[in-house]
Amino acid sequence: MAKKDFSPEVANKKASFDYFFEQKFEAGLVLTGTEVKSLRTGQVNLTDAYCVFKDGELWVKNIHISEYKQGGYANHVAKSDRKLLLHKKELQKLMSKVKSKGVTIIPTRIYFNEKGFAKLEIALARGKKMFDKRESQKEQEAKREMARVMKRH
Repeated sequence: MAKKDFSPEVANKKASFDYFFEQKFEAGLVLTGTEVKSLRTGQVNLTDAYCVFKDGELWVKNIHISEYKQGGYANHVAKSDRKLLLHKKELQKLMSKVKSKGVTIIPTRIYFNEKGFAKLEIALARGKKMFDKRESQKEQEAKREMARVMKRH
């Protein structure tokens, strides 16, 4: 039986607090070798990341992938722009949705699929207002309280 490789999954928890997700997509990432090695160790931060279109291609900005410790001279830049790989129809759909007011594309999580490829889950998102954020906080606290009560019994 083959030994399964440890593949961490890093989620953007702040995104679900700040945005309503309308639709999610799975995108491939164009990465260098040291970036993949840093991802495998879980040294990635998606907190301030967002996606933009440049020349008909989708790029992700502000993903912080820490430098690989054994990288040497061939190491990567921690906060560079990275190209996303999507089908042409998906790109066109995203581009048309983003043109409407208040919609953006946010990375929600990064993981490795069964084949070992790094994938980025992106979501079409609409920003929450302050009262929406308070409402989601109340829901979270209610869930936690229910879990505590269930644990006692």
